[in-house]
Order: sequence, then structure tokens, then C-alpha cells
Amino acid sequence: MLESYLRTRLKEKEILLMTHIVLGYPTFEECFKIIEKMVASGVDLMELQIPFSEPIADGPVILHANQKSLSGGSTVRKCLDFAQEITQTFDIPFLFMTYYNILFKYGVDRFASEMAKKGLKGAIVPDIPPEEGNDYLRAMEKEGLAPVFIFAPTTTDERLKYLASFGRGFIYCVARKGVTGADTSFSEQLEEYLARCRAATDLPLALGFGVKEKADIDFLKGKADIAVIGSETIRIVDAHGSEAVGAFIRGLM
Repeated sequence: MLESYLRTRLKEKEILLMTHIVLGYPTFEECFKIIEKMVASGVDLMELQIPFSEPIADGPVILHANQKSLSGGSTVRKCLDFAQEITQTFDIPFLFMTYYNILFKYGVDRFASEMAKKGLKGAIVPDIPPEEGNDYLRAMEKEGLAPVFIFAPTTTDERLKYLASFGRGFIYCVARKGVTGADTSFSEQLEEYLARCRAATDLPLALGFGVKEKADIDFLKGKADIAVIGSETIRIVDAHGSEAVGAFIRGLM
């Protein structure tokens, strides 16, 4: 189980690191090299984003990566097959991140079955609330997969607990309103928000949206269990190539 893995790792590390890449960006071959360098540098788990034409939770950096991946010929089938290669090569948990239209078009039961067969451990689908996700939740439970739900600073305490009742593996806490990639204030206000999140669930807490450097991760120690790096890694790749990823990740530890 994903949660068991995380709790075991948290006995060894004060905070875990989860990275996020867009499959097929810049290419699938480069994706493999990036994942290889991330795993070798100590990343604990990874989100593999299946590109989508309208990624509503994502800012310009990840949106651009989605568009380039799709224009380069990425398909759901290619992403599934690539994910299988990844899970068979590297010994950390991998999750899919994507949008519900992908699952709906593919067939929710079929998609969950494929995920399990390919060795994925769960999924982050930010645009499917529990009220509309009966098919998704049932399919994930059947396959032993973790549906990861999202907390936001604007979420009420009552809603936090409600969402947590459906979550498995961990909870993804977005650091602020808006989309990925923008600046986040690592401040007392964020600390208070994470305390509300902690009070709402016993699941490990991941914090993403705006984590860029070691100081951000150091701030999160004792407040969150997992720091999530997404847009900043893509910026590194765009500016310096995949060879720079390893040094960047090691510098976060």
C-alpha cells in the first residue's frame, strides 16, 4: 500500500520529496533520463502527468509542457506503456496525475485496471469531486489503488474532513489559490493552513504549488510529510537540459 510505504520512509526521513513530470515532454526518451536522475538523486515518489489539452489546475510552465507533449504525439496508450517501463525499472511508487476527461473517455474501470497492471500506485485527478466520483472511487478500490484528494486554503474544516474520508495514500495540499508554478509565501499563514489540514486527516500530507528551493522544503519540515516539486523541475530542464536535474534535486535535500 502507498500509505504504508510513505510511513516507513518517514521513519527514515524528516520529509519526503515527490516530483512531477509531464509524460512525453520534452520527449519520452528525455522523460526516462529525467526520471532516472531523479530516482538516483533520492526522490521518494513521483507523479507522472498524462498530458491533457485543458489542464485547468496548471500554470503556464506545465500547460506549455502539456501542449508540447500532445503536439509531439503523446497518447494515453503511449503514457500507459511508458509508465509500465518506468515501474518495472525503478523501485519507488509512481502515480498518475491527469484530468477526469481522460479517464471518462478511456473508460474508468478499464483505466484503473490498466493502472494496476502497469504497476502504478494511485492517481491524482484534481477535477473530480467525491460527489461525482462514485465510478472512479469504486474502480480504484477494486484495483487496490490510492485516489489522492486535494485540500486548498479556501476549503472549510468540514469539507477537509469530508474529502479526507475518501482519500487514500496521502492528501495533496495546494499551498495557495490559483494554478501551479506561481510564487508561494512560506509564512505563518501557510503554517496555520497546514495545521488545519493535519487536524482533518491522519493521512500523510503533501504540499505543492510553489515549492522551488531547499529553504521551502526546510520550512515544511514538521508541518508536512511530502514536499512536491513540479514546475521548477520543468524550468530547470528547459533552461539547462535534463543533465541538470540530478544536481537540482540533490540540492533540495
